[in-house]
Amino acid sequence: MFIRAATRFYFAIAKRIPVRIISRHVRYQMDARCISLLLLCSFVTYSKNSDIPKFGQAISNLTVPIGREAVLSCVVDDLNTYKVAWLRVDTQTILTIHNHVITKNHRIAVTQSDRRMWYLHIREVQETDRGFYMCQINTDPMKSQVGYLDVVVPPDILDYPTSTDMVVRENSNVSLKCAASGSPTPRITWRKEGGELIALNNGQEVSTVEGSTLNISRVNRLHMGAYLCIASNGIPPTVSKRIMLIVQFPPMIWVQNQLVGAQIGQSVTLECLSEAYPKSINYWTRENGDIISQGTKYDTEFTDNAYKILMKLTIKAVTSSDIATYRCVSKNSLGDTDGTIKLYEIPAPTTLPTTTTTTTTTTTTKPPEHRGVEPKKKVLKPKQETNINNINSNTRINEKSIKSEYTERGSKPSKVAIMESGHVQTVLHSSSNSCWCCTSNRITTFTAFTTCIILSKHLLSYFKCSIC
Repeated sequence: MFIRAATRFYFAIAKRIPVRIISRHVRYQMDARCISLLLLCSFVTYSKNSDIPKFGQAISNLTVPIGREAVLSCVVDDLNTYKVAWLRVDTQTILTIHNHVITKNHRIAVTQSDRRMWYLHIREVQETDRGFYMCQINTDPMKSQVGYLDVVVPPDILDYPTSTDMVVRENSNVSLKCAASGSPTPRITWRKEGGELIALNNGQEVSTVEGSTLNISRVNRLHMGAYLCIASNGIPPTVSKRIMLIVQFPPMIWVQNQLVGAQIGQSVTLECLSEAYPKSINYWTRENGDIISQGTKYDTEFTDNAYKILMKLTIKAVTSSDIATYRCVSKNSLGDTDGTIKLYEIPAPTTLPTTTTTTTTTTTTKPPEHRGVEPKKKVLKPKQETNINNINSNTRINEKSIKSEYTERGSKPSKVAIMESGHVQTVLHSSSNSCWCCTSNRITTFTAFTTCIILSKHLLSYFKCSIC
């Protein structure tokens, strides 16, 4: 009775007549696979024509991105009264017979053109649709051909086991992991955000690293930053995930100039560079520990750049009380440190006296009693004075005149600050040899011949002293 009912069902489909299988004693609903087996067993018909149908061309393999529509085509010549069916090979499921859809999958459809071109439509393709599909003709023996449907999937980075943002201590070991799905299997590439180079364990620096895991041994602050895990498989779009690596370490301070000079009345700026993570608390103090705050006298500035902080202290209108030692301090939860800068006074330069040359001429007229005879003109020669620009180490100096010019200053050595070659020099008068010697802000005894500077009311010259 079951086979007879199935036979009636098949012929009803062939004649395009709707059928209900109702029995007084048996009421049942047939599953799609059971129907497929019964139809295959009874998939035999007789042709009025002696021509046997044949396939016009092979089924082309098809590659479709997930979510799109796939259309497989089957070309059959001389079909006549024979029927064409589409089957899923791996599950042995009949999908369509002629113009009718057998499967319950609502995404499956069948169309045909002139009973020669037969199309199997699969809408909104999923990964489970990947596999072999068969186009079959119910001849005896049965004719069939197979085509492959490949479903490609763009890469997708998995939340697990992909690493999240990490916080580690300096000198520890780090492993960053990245996992991705997709078809074909995605390729994983690591890159540092901003194009910075990645320092490897062997000391080499590279722009990219291939592989699902990025290992860093003895991580340091230079490794800190954002890393990009990039997954690609040739199917757009390429995806990436940003993983932040944070390296913690106690503060460190660098002082470029530990000794800074300034003249009274000038403004001066002191600088320190601090590195710390977590971010540090930074401030300035005097040598007695008093914290320096922003105000009219002091100007503090802190420039933040990642884990680096540039600390600046500007002292306005320096006075003698400002000549002291200053400390820049940096603290965080892992420790603290400081740096010291000593401020010293630079003496202000004095203006050098300038020399002038004066020329005086006197003439006499003829006496009235000596008319006709021209008397001689008496010309006073100008006072010869030394030009500063022509002075050198070989200039002769009258030592007696120098002594006499400075006797009125007293027996104590005189002291005058002058500028020579861009440096502040101190000129001292030596009573022992009656010369002026150049020193660097302190009295120096010269055991060898050296050049000294003689400064008088009208003369600036070089003079050779044996001892000064």
